Amino acid sequence: QVQLVESGGGLVQAGGSLRLSCAASGRINMITTMGWYRQAPGKSRELVAAITTDNSTDYADSVKGRFTISRHNAENTVYLQMNSLKPDDTAVYYCGAVAGPDHYYYWGPGTQVTVSS
Repeated sequence: QVQLVESGGGLVQAGGSLRLSCAASGRINMITTMGWYRQAPGKSRELVAAITTDNSTDYADSVKGRFTISRHNAENTVYLQMNSLKPDDTAVYYCGAVAGPDHYYYWGPGTQVTVSS
């Protein structure tokens, strides 16, 4: 089992910045890829950014150049630095982790990010 807890969400004005953190615990040695997803009201959950154990990254086109994902293995934490935020970035942001030989996906409870115009 892997447990994930997000923090750092909140309310920010357009153009502002936020930094999300995701702390992993449990069988962390089984984790491979970790990522951030978001879900806005009435929309499907979508990938925002992902990072592998060798720090390869992938980003949604909508956040490229504005968001940065990073991973601190010693702290078992993944971060998402979000700059130049837009109202369209408003969503619940979820941390996810792939772990184990079955590539099971674990989720955190989510953190709300609201960007006002």
